[in-house]
Amino acid sequence: MIIRKLLFVVMVCQAFMACSQQKSIVYGDNAAAGKYYDVRGIKLYTEVYGKGKPLLMIHGNGGSINAFEKNIPYFAKKYKVIAVDSRAHGKSIDPRDSLTFEMMADDFAALLDVMHIDSAYVIGWSDGGINALVLAMRHPEKVIKLASTGANLWPDSTALIPSLWKDMEKEYAAKKDYHFITAKEKNDRKIFMLDYKEPNIKLSALKAIKCPSLIIAGDHDLIVTTHTVQIAENISNAYLWILPDSGHGTLVEHTDEFNKKVDDFFEQPFHRR
Repeated sequence: MIIRKLLFVVMVCQAFMACSQQKSIVYGDNAAAGKYYDVRGIKLYTEVYGKGKPLLMIHGNGGSINAFEKNIPYFAKKYKVIAVDSRAHGKSIDPRDSLTFEMMADDFAALLDVMHIDSAYVIGWSDGGINALVLAMRHPEKVIKLASTGANLWPDSTALIPSLWKDMEKEYAAKKDYHFITAKEKNDRKIFMLDYKEPNIKLSALKAIKCPSLIIAGDHDLIVTTHTVQIAENISNAYLWILPDSGHGTLVEHTDEFNKKVDDFFEQPFHRR
C-alpha cells in the first residue's frame, strides 16, 4: 500500500513538472527550440517543436511565432512544427525598405530548402493566410495541404470590412508626409504599407493552387465573408469553413475546434464536393 502511494505521488509530481514546463515555454522566445537560418539575405528566426510530418506555421501582420501559442502544443504531438517569424517581424530583422507577400513566400520556400524539407503542411493566419496562398501559387511543390484563415486578396472595402479599411486610410493619410527616423518607426510603417497596398491577387490566379486547401474565416471576421467565399470558390480543391461566433482570431477564439478541424483536414483524404 505504501509503495502504491509513493508511486502515485511520483506520478503526480511528474505530471505537475511536465505541466509547469509546458506553461513556462514562451513561444517566439524559446532558446531551446529557436534557431536562425540564413535565407535570401536575411536571418530568419525559427522555432521547431515535435516530430513527424513537417507543418509550417505563418503568423499575421505585426505578429510573431507567439501568435500560435495555443496551437503549437496540440500539433507538436504528431507534427514537426516549424514556427517562423516572417521577414521584418519578431526576431527576423530586415532593414530594407521594401516588403511584399511574394518576397515573404519565397523566404518560406527557401527556408524549407535550407532545412532539407521537400514539402510541408501549412497553417497561415491573416497575412500568414495570404502567405500560405502565395506560397502554394509560387511554389506548389512545397505545400502538401494548406489551411488559411482570415486572408484577403486585395486591399479595399470589398475585401476588408469597411470600418477597418476606413481606419487604414486615416492611418495612411495621417503619416503620409511624416519623416520616419528610428528603425522601429520605419519597420512599423513598412509592415503597415504591406497591408495598405497589398496583396494584389486576381481570383483567376488562385487556379495555380493545386493542393487541397481549407479556407477559413470567422462569421464576423475583419475579412468580408463574401470575399472569403470567393477565395474558396476559385481554388479547385478547397473546403470553406466559416466559424460561427468568431472574429478574426479563429485559432485563438475557438482553439480546440480549430485545432481538431485543421488536423482532421490534414489527415483525411480530400474529396471534391
